[in-house]
Amino acid sequence: MDIEKELIRNTEEEYGSRYQDHYLDIYKIYVENADRISSRRQSANSFFLTINTVIVSFVGYVQLDKTQVFNAAFYWVVGVAGMVLCFLWYRLVKSYKDINTGKFKVIHEIEKRLPIAPYDAEWEALGRGKNPKLYLPFTRIELGVPLVFFILHAFVFLRTFLT
Repeated sequence: MDIEKELIRNTEEEYGSRYQDHYLDIYKIYVENADRISSRRQSANSFFLTINTVIVSFVGYVQLDKTQVFNAAFYWVVGVAGMVLCFLWYRLVKSYKDINTGKFKVIHEIEKRLPIAPYDAEWEALGRGKNPKLYLPFTRIELGVPLVFFILHAFVFLRTFLT
């Protein structure tokens, strides 16, 4: 896909005298929107981390409290629910990663027409993500956390067959 072709709908001559002002305003709004996506991504991670921590803690409490008697169905339901939550969490993080990747491609394209290109320069300073000594994407860790919880929930699920 040609991002420039999709991005630039009118030439400056076709658009009129406010072209540069509007171009810069749109850029500012778009960059702010990219930042909001990152904030929503962090909120989603916090939500799923909290829910999973509560589930794992509750199962641990139930295991330690011998006065509580739960049958195998409890562990089955909790395990499956936890694994489903982790799958959704993983897919959401992946989706946010893909959205951010697309947004920054567009930001880089917009910056080609601006006097400076801070996001493109930053990406260059970070080796364009190809040198882990300069930049190690946090997404790798973000995608690993749901996997860890998925494994914990799988153990809870497997407990169904061990009792």
